[in-house]
Amino acid sequence: MHHGAKCILMATLCFAVHGHARAQARNADATPPEFREMQQVEDRWSAAVAKRDQYALELVLAPQFIGISASGDVTTRNQEIAHMFLKGAEPEALTQKVVSVRFVGDVAIVNGTYVMTWKGEKAPVLEKGIFSHVFAHVRSTWLCFNSQRTVVAEDTRSGASKGHLPPIYKGPSL
Repeated sequence: MHHGAKCILMATLCFAVHGHARAQARNADATPPEFREMQQVEDRWSAAVAKRDQYALELVLAPQFIGISASGDVTTRNQEIAHMFLKGAEPEALTQKVVSVRFVGDVAIVNGTYVMTWKGEKAPVLEKGIFSHVFAHVRSTWLCFNSQRTVVAEDTRSGASKGHLPPIYKGPSL
């Protein structure tokens, strides 16, 4: 094979391998940036609850925050913070997973799943469900103004979920 042809073949092969590696790197992190950004906010919220960190929770929940629990209780930010320190009902863990994110200007509507555990009177309580959080971008940070949770019922005989998480329509691109 001619030396020039060998060089062209090697260069083509190098570009092909490099392009394939870049494509794999892009596909490995195919999560859209808005999902990653809002997942980080949800993770800060979860960590604040698990650590009973009042200040960290204040940095995620807006002063005007309203939360509607899976049982229908309506709470303010101050009540949410106080609940973290309620004897006999202390949170043990909260994991929130973002499923969809929609933006309308500086407002983000985040839907996802959650698993929450807290100390019960006799044994730890486990709650699994779905959530909707409404955030506003305020002074370079996201603050949650509204939260609503819904428990997903489970069949205790087989461990299978009676409920299901329906596909969430992400809406038209704005």
